[in-house]
Amino acid sequence: MTTFKDRSELLAELGTRLTIAEVFETLIDGPVPIRLRAYDGSATGPEDSPYTLDIKNPRGINYLASAPGDLGMARAYIAGDMTAEGVHPGDPYDILKAMQAMKFHRPSALSLVTIARSLGWERLKPIAPPPQETLPRWRRIALEGLRHSKTRDAEAIHHHYDVSNTFYEYVLGPSMTYTCAVYGEPDWTLEQAQENKYRLIFEKLRLKEGDRLLDIGCGWGGMVRYAARRGVRVIGATLSAEQAAWAQQKIAEDGLGELAEVRHCDYRDIAEGDFDALSSIGLTEHIGVHNYPFYFGFIKDKLRDGGLFLNHCITRPDNTRTTKAGDFIDRYVFPDGELIGSGRIISEIQNIGLEVLHEENLREHYALTLHEWCKNLVENWDACVDEVGEGTAKVWGLYMAGCRLGFQRNVVQLHHVLGVKLGSDSAWQVPLRPWWEP
Repeated sequence: MTTFKDRSELLAELGTRLTIAEVFETLIDGPVPIRLRAYDGSATGPEDSPYTLDIKNPRGINYLASAPGDLGMARAYIAGDMTAEGVHPGDPYDILKAMQAMKFHRPSALSLVTIARSLGWERLKPIAPPPQETLPRWRRIALEGLRHSKTRDAEAIHHHYDVSNTFYEYVLGPSMTYTCAVYGEPDWTLEQAQENKYRLIFEKLRLKEGDRLLDIGCGWGGMVRYAARRGVRVIGATLSAEQAAWAQQKIAEDGLGELAEVRHCDYRDIAEGDFDALSSIGLTEHIGVHNYPFYFGFIKDKLRDGGLFLNHCITRPDNTRTTKAGDFIDRYVFPDGELIGSGRIISEIQNIGLEVLHEENLREHYALTLHEWCKNLVENWDACVDEVGEGTAKVWGLYMAGCRLGFQRNVVQLHHVLGVKLGSDSAWQVPLRPWWEP
């Protein structure tokens, strides 16, 4: 059987020019799983597909040819040079699922000759990406410092979280909670599940009135306010100026100022210590795996003897593959984000001298959460576009729908790890069996 790649090399030898649809075929392994149309009138893929990718102009094929894979596809789509028909841009989950088996490869030298002859060499030269894309990793070093320095971490957080509080209100809903919810039943509302997540963490940490909690990477202060409403004194820390301002305003509106505070600062700059509990909900992904010893050492130093901590973070399903995110996620969503398996996280916690009491995987809960966020984006699409622009809104739809698929396919997981700082006698100060409602 002759493959598209073999055929393109044969055509190169014959000096034949390819249509844009044929060029696309040379960039992937196997047949195109959905319909693809191009501005030159060519098409490929099943005619009865409910979904169609439409390459609108030469810049679109330039993005695809110069960066074959998810990055080139994202650039063309976000810039509006390629459209996806059959799905809403706020939730392109169905077309991503239909395309999930499609694999790109770098064309051979002979294929490149054919592509260049067909499109012109200028179509293979990289061009400026959409403005939503951040710098590649190697350029960030020169401009922002070493990976996970305070300056570079602050810039990464600014890129992702300082989009617009109003935009996040549309997408996240009233809870303003940008982490995995915990569902009791699949038909729970997003707000029910987010409240339940805070309830679960609160109970796992055995918090009670008068206790002191440190919440690092606190976002818009959801955990901070939940605990403060129950009489706990809480300090939250976030690197996002917009998050801190929103959280402080909400704390004041709720009359929690005597118990709760959210600081715009690096968690490493928190001076207080001797906390009864510490929560880290969605921060570990930004830390950098090589910084885990310092990170968990910080947690240990901030807790009193017998104090509990809860680490809630996205993980990989194993501990062997690269920790770095893919090109699309790194350039458009989480610059410098790193993921590793829960086994590595637990090992690092143990190596620093903390004891792990319990861990659980909430992978399917995050798929449900992302589905609800995409629904909110679709329902508020026009307002979101007015707030941040169509390109940025499309980034979020693509990112959240893709992540939903990733959690469903076990490409990524979400783990809770509960631990304790033991005293000198190593005695437990917790019940013999789990003390929280699941």
